[in-house]
Amino acid sequence: MTNESLFFIEEVIVISLLIASIVAIVTRRLRVPYTVGLVIIGFIITLIAPQKFTFSPQIILALLVPPLIFEAAFHIRFDDLRRDIWLILLLVVPGVILTTFMVGWVVSLGTGLTLSAALVFGALVAATDPVAIVALFRRLGAPRRLQVLLEAESLFNDGTAIVMFGVMLGIALDGHFNFLQGVGQFFTIAGGGILVGAVCGAVFSQFINRIDEPLVEATLTTVIAFGSYLVAELLHVSGVLAVVVAGIVTGNVSSRAMSATTRIVVLNFWDYAAFIANSFIFLLIGLAIDLNSLVENWQAIGWAILAALLARAASVYGFSLFAREISTKWKHVLFWGGLRGAITLALALSLPREGIFADERGRLQAMAFGLTLFTLLVQGISMNWLTRTLNLIQRSPAQDEYELRHARLVTSNASHEYLRRRTQEGLISEHVWEKISNELKEQSNSLTESLKKAMSSDPIVEAEELDTVRREGLRAQRAALTGLLRDGVITEQTYDALLGEIDSALMNVDNDPKF
Repeated sequence: MTNESLFFIEEVIVISLLIASIVAIVTRRLRVPYTVGLVIIGFIITLIAPQKFTFSPQIILALLVPPLIFEAAFHIRFDDLRRDIWLILLLVVPGVILTTFMVGWVVSLGTGLTLSAALVFGALVAATDPVAIVALFRRLGAPRRLQVLLEAESLFNDGTAIVMFGVMLGIALDGHFNFLQGVGQFFTIAGGGILVGAVCGAVFSQFINRIDEPLVEATLTTVIAFGSYLVAELLHVSGVLAVVVAGIVTGNVSSRAMSATTRIVVLNFWDYAAFIANSFIFLLIGLAIDLNSLVENWQAIGWAILAALLARAASVYGFSLFAREISTKWKHVLFWGGLRGAITLALALSLPREGIFADERGRLQAMAFGLTLFTLLVQGISMNWLTRTLNLIQRSPAQDEYELRHARLVTSNASHEYLRRRTQEGLISEHVWEKISNELKEQSNSLTESLKKAMSSDPIVEAEELDTVRREGLRAQRAALTGLLRDGVITEQTYDALLGEIDSALMNVDNDPKF
């Protein structure tokens, strides 16, 4: 590889990260899912500077998907997973099979595609990707159980959908189907991936449990994430399912033995890794969209969207009957939260150019991209409205009133501080400052009393502020301690000892069930 190629790759990475950072800031203020913003920006770039943008699907599957999946799986607790494990299993095994055949049948009926090619399309769109939805839920404070349902289903059906895609692709290319052989292949590949992930997670967790080096432990989790994928693929089983299981095992076994400092380092590392992976994946989706191809195949895309919505509805509303405690509102969210993303894109790009796909590959890819674009731009953006309409985010009147009074007090104090500085600079006379200062002090005292009453009216409001204050105070201590080390006031030994105490207190605040 030449120096020019290396510089070009570096330029692309730097520009992409800059774009991702700007999009993250803008979308947060606009209350739009971050990943949706990246797709839109990528799409706009292709419109402004149209060019043929191609890349290997392995860039997504082998390089970007493992950190994304591992980070999500690392946060899933066994107890949360156990509560709805049967519904999740129904959605990720029979649900994926139902989606494959239902989408295939509807698409074949509406577009004239051969049934074998349509079934391949059904498999490649069976994987859901609710990254944007889960991120939105975390920000809005949606019920934890609903987040786990969406995320766990997505993590596992990514793997089962890829396995199903391989089975359907083999049938389409060979021209015949052996039911028992197909079922055996499905469960062998899926079960093998789960076994590899469990072994890798358990083995490396024992190494992590025996050391207390934050950077080394973070590195070992990286080895687990990518290593489990590579080992599974070498054994011709599901690499994605291996990463999912390895992440869950590591998050539940290793994290308990990690010191508070190590856990914070590992969590921050994987948050950043997931941010980077998400940024590149959804920017690539936007860049890879071919507008002309979408326009030419708009009818086929319409059938694909209809088929995917019908299959998602049948899967969610049908299989959730076996989980009676799941409310109807949650079913609506699970249905509308069935977005498509990275896996669908990668599988569409991996379609072969020979056999029955020689003439239909372009149309199938356009359908996959069109469906992905619809779910991200329509379903993703409207999810905020849906959750508020269904009243999933519960906020008491006391919380709203406290927030209003607190904002008034903060703005009043900001006004007082600003005018005080202007007086010191000589821009406001002392005579006028004395008058206005008394008025602002009276206003501040009145607002302070009003805020105290709002806080005392609801213990949850007071608990939330105590939580915030404790966390900010501990972070300030952490920053001050780092400053002491940097200035040479304390040794690294003292720094490590005190840092462990602060991080332990910080983790206790984060994990306190009262909050």
